[in-house]
Amino acid sequence: MSTEPGLHLSALLARIPLVQAMQLRLHAWDSGQLVMTAPLGPNVNDKGCAFGGSLASVMTLAGWGLVELAMHARGLDADIFVGESTVRYLQPVWDDFKAVATLDEGATWEAFFDDWARHAHARAQVLVTVPGPGDKPAATLQARFVAKRRKA
Repeated sequence: MSTEPGLHLSALLARIPLVQAMQLRLHAWDSGQLVMTAPLGPNVNDKGCAFGGSLASVMTLAGWGLVELAMHARGLDADIFVGESTVRYLQPVWDDFKAVATLDEGATWEAFFDDWARHAHARAQVLVTVPGPGDKPAATLQARFVAKRRKA
C-alpha cells in the first residue's frame, strides 16, 4: 500500500461498492480537514436534488476518512467505524456537492492519540458539513468515530 495518504484512502474507498456507485472522490486532505466530492447525477432523488441517504453516506465516509488518514499519517493501523452520529438536513442540494470533515470543536488529535497509546482504542468527535449557498450549511453530521487496534 502506498505511503502517500491520498492514495491510501483512495485504495480503501475503491473496495467499497457504494463509493463506486455514488462516484465519490477524495478532493483534498491535510492534517486538519478532509474534503470529498460527489456528483449530483448518481445521488439524485425524485425531486431532482441530492438524496438524503447520499448526503449522509458522503458525510459519514468523509468523517471516517479523516480518522483513517490521521492514523495512517502516524503509521498506525486500526479498524475505524462510526459509533454514533446525528445528521441534520438544513436545505436542499441542487448541484454536485462536497463534504468537509474536521474534528469537532474542542476535540484534538493529541487527546485522540494519547487515548490510543494508553488503551489501544480511541474516539474522535468529528463534524462534517455539506456547504450550501450563502455560507450556510446544507447538511451536517456530528459523529463519534472509534478506532480499535486490529487483532493479529
